[in-house]
Amino acid sequence: MRMKRTHYTGELKKTVGKDVVVKGFVHDIRLLGGINFLLLRDFDGIVQITAQKNKIPSELLKKIEGLHNEDIIAVEGTVQKTTKTKSGVEVIPKQIEKIHASEPILPLDPRRVTKAHLDTRLDWRSLDLRSPENLAIFKIQSKLMTSMEEYLLNNKFLKVFTPSLIGGVSEGGSDVFPVVYFNKQVFLRQDPQLHRELLIAAGFEKIFETGPSWRAEKSHTVWHMTEHRTIAAEIAFIEDEHDVMEIEENMVVYALEKVKKECDEQLEILDKEIKIPKMPFPELQFPKIYDILEELGKPMPKGEDLNREAEGLLGDYVKEKFKSEFFFVNRFPFAVKPFYVMRVEENPAWSRSVDLVFKGMEMSSGGQREHRYQKLVSQIKEKGLNLDSLKWFTEVLKYGVPMMGGYSLGIERFTMKLLDIENVREATLFPRDTERVLP
Repeated sequence: MRMKRTHYTGELKKTVGKDVVVKGFVHDIRLLGGINFLLLRDFDGIVQITAQKNKIPSELLKKIEGLHNEDIIAVEGTVQKTTKTKSGVEVIPKQIEKIHASEPILPLDPRRVTKAHLDTRLDWRSLDLRSPENLAIFKIQSKLMTSMEEYLLNNKFLKVFTPSLIGGVSEGGSDVFPVVYFNKQVFLRQDPQLHRELLIAAGFEKIFETGPSWRAEKSHTVWHMTEHRTIAAEIAFIEDEHDVMEIEENMVVYALEKVKKECDEQLEILDKEIKIPKMPFPELQFPKIYDILEELGKPMPKGEDLNREAEGLLGDYVKEKFKSEFFFVNRFPFAVKPFYVMRVEENPAWSRSVDLVFKGMEMSSGGQREHRYQKLVSQIKEKGLNLDSLKWFTEVLKYGVPMMGGYSLGIERFTMKLLDIENVREATLFPRDTERVLP
């Protein structure tokens, strides 16, 4: 009869002197003759199985000698204290069951003793994800997500789901994926921005969602992917974009505090420390930003959008001047933003459009939306878009819509910068880019 698990490895400190059954992968084996060590890895961590000659049956020693890395096993044994392991405990085995054998030659080493190229790791992603470092990354990412959701739910936001398929291009861009849908052409969403606004028009007032978006950008950078996930919120009855900024920075700080408090083991594995930023986050506004960049020796033509180099320079500037790794960029040129953003009334060349920047990289975009029908129609025409193709959205604005705003924050990119990961693909379970659609 197969042994039934009684505990995960992370629970063994509380079971000293007791018999337990643990299950997991063989992480490593050290055969030293008189004493054999077996490291068992599960979802909680790693525990040492210590098998000393003359203290356990010889057939058990032979069974350990016949195991390979990544075999799946169950171990019944007694937990005892030790000073020789990081966890402070080990298991003295009484019985070992091989549940499933691994091929002895692995395509890569989940222990990361032998380094593998990123492409190889992504080709064998399921094996690569077995490493304690990878598990730590995605436990932290999960905590980030659940904590941000928790903050919004605690503040009376309603979690919603909007369509991934859309019958028209929502932002007027060409970077969309066409899909054949019952003999009609539709598109994978760039961002369900307009549907969130429709929910505000429906009177939902405070909403958020998490989910994927797609951009058909032929980009080969370490920070772009064709499929990415966001957490996005929309808020009614705001005064201006600063109400949106306040919600977002509070959500971010709440999540970071949760990670710092509840992911200490994972942070230790990755050798990372979480710094809690002070609020409010610094705010830089256009057109003053052009003056700052000129002072930094990297002038940009007025009216242009920020590029990655400019974001990095501003990140260094804010860190030096304000001692913060987070800051908002506000009042972008309207010319570089979508039709639905609200312009600054007294100077319509600029918009109430806001990006959150962290460690020199854009994390989110948002701001105040244009809720007035005639203004929106005018902006659609100004952008050269087909008004008829957007009537499904614009017509609703004739019937009363409150002032509103929101943001959309990239989850993988936030994880990447928080943990100082070099490539956003490493912060994505199964990344999709211009070359990769499998596994």
